[in-house]
Amino acid sequence: MFMTKTILKNLLTKYATRLYPFQKRETFAHSRGELKIDMEKCILCGVCQMRCPSQCIKVDKQAKTWEVDPFSCVYCGVCVEACPVKCLYQEKLYRAAVAEKDMVMHVQQPKETAEPAAT
Repeated sequence: MFMTKTILKNLLTKYATRLYPFQKRETFAHSRGELKIDMEKCILCGVCQMRCPSQCIKVDKQAKTWEVDPFSCVYCGVCVEACPVKCLYQEKLYRAAVAEKDMVMHVQQPKETAEPAAT
């Protein structure tokens, strides 16, 4: 009898969950989402790599690259807080689902220097 009452209640009430791809939930105010970097500000110091508890960040000073493995990242924000030039930030939105696992690599472009004017 108890089970019949529960079944009827579940059949006649609204869903308890969302149909995710079709109904998306707004993110919370202080949620930590996908990790991003502004490579123009980055000085490739490697502090984010040293402080990352999941060791998902790789900084190569010689090649001038910054690489993150989003599948290893736990989105804790320690690297964002540790960055001395504040070039790391986390978006409110979470990373979209992907079919294949890949790394996210950013290459620092050489800074343009002003050439002296020819006279």
